[in-house]
Amino acid sequence: MSVLPLPVPDPSPRRLTDADWERLERHAGEILAAFGMDLDTPGTRDTPTRFLRALYDATSGYDGDPKLLTSFPAEHEGEASGLIVEGPIGFHALCEHHALPFHGSAHIAYVAGSEIIGISKLTRIVRLYARRFTVQERMGEQIADTLVELIRPRGVAVHLGAAHLCTQMRGVEEDGSRTVTTFWRGAFADDADLRHEFLLHVT
Repeated sequence: MSVLPLPVPDPSPRRLTDADWERLERHAGEILAAFGMDLDTPGTRDTPTRFLRALYDATSGYDGDPKLLTSFPAEHEGEASGLIVEGPIGFHALCEHHALPFHGSAHIAYVAGSEIIGISKLTRIVRLYARRFTVQERMGEQIADTLVELIRPRGVAVHLGAAHLCTQMRGVEEDGSRTVTTFWRGAFADDADLRHEFLLHVT
């Protein structure tokens, strides 16, 4: 089976110098101290550095994913294809409104056209967009549109369910709430039976 190149946009990796890190660590320390943290204990002296490194790792999606590079010809090109469903795919993201986490799971389905994609790549697509400052609505749109761009399937469905700490730790303090969003492309947008079949796999 031959491998096909995928039209993945060229990412622009982030580049921070040592001077950048030192400056940001000072600012982070000032903020943490102003909010009440004692930075002069064995457990907290390196907290500004750890905080920034953790935030940087949590937003690694901005650097792209070089492993999203190949697809494969469908084995039965031109024939009616069945539903390919993957999930639950766990994710953690940072809400761009408050920089607080939201976390949950994604389900992705597609009806293949002339190409298919490795199952692990579906997880990579989710994490590519989850590891950014984002909102759940945009994240789902990006996942769906990227899969359409990569393999031009007959249809794509994305289901996201997540708990948002910005509503649980602050504001209304709605503990236990969960936000669900769905996104349809191609055949899924046109066929209610196909959407129903997908949702049976999700619930």
